[in-house]
Amino acid sequence: MGNPSTTRSSAPSNTASSGKADSSSLPVTAHDDDAGQTRARESGGVIAVTRALQVLEAFALGESHLPLAELSRRCGLHKTTVLRLARTLSQSGYLVQREDGDWRLGPATGWLGARYQAGFDVQNVMEPALRALTQATGESAAFYVREGNLRTCIVRVEGPQALRHHARMGEGLPLDKGSPGRVILAFSGEPGAVYEAIRQRGYHWSISEREQGVATVSAPVFGMHWRLMGSVCISGPASRLTEDRLQGLAQTVVSAATQLSYALAGNASAQAAPVQRESHWHP
Repeated sequence: MGNPSTTRSSAPSNTASSGKADSSSLPVTAHDDDAGQTRARESGGVIAVTRALQVLEAFALGESHLPLAELSRRCGLHKTTVLRLARTLSQSGYLVQREDGDWRLGPATGWLGARYQAGFDVQNVMEPALRALTQATGESAAFYVREGNLRTCIVRVEGPQALRHHARMGEGLPLDKGSPGRVILAFSGEPGAVYEAIRQRGYHWSISEREQGVATVSAPVFGMHWRLMGSVCISGPASRLTEDRLQGLAQTVVSAATQLSYALAGNASAQAAPVQRESHWHP
């Protein structure tokens, strides 16, 4: 993993000579995304920052580059506005312009992701624990944390099966759909019979709740002083992970979550018991 403090050179600010619309000769217009401005004002945010984040978030998983016109369409902003944002982001390495004029994410975005994961001790604690869980169950394993009203997968280890569930790292998913989010809600103190039952048994499984044909079973992970960190889960196709199979694997997931809790708390010899605590999410 690269050193975040490594000196970075700014991405080239000159535009390509490919004849694309991404050129300095484009006129600056007053056309703006009114909806984006409204959202930024209502949230007390800075419009320029909100727009810059829109540009970065326009890239879908697996897309290596996008032309200016497509960035403009996805962001709902005029090309000249997107061009100014892209050039500004490129100065700090968050975007890079290719020779053909298209834009791609720059190295600074990778450094941000690395810093985010480092806060959860991914390399030394989580990845080995998830790898062991995958080996024990034969299914993919993941760790989810709460980000506001959503849950996000920050670490994932793919299972050995040819047919498996593929989750996107960093994608915000609903808390009340799927076992990872429901476990997080339950051990954050969410009221209701469903969540009380989850707290009592210490785990939760679901089939096709958020995504059709996908089954998961999850358990809570705690850190120091019983601070809830997130949930660990295994996932796979519902055709393989039937209700009986999920029930049979539940204690394996609970054991993995308990061991991960020991590791994050720095006390491998303690005896853990799931308890309800308010959550502060980050280590």
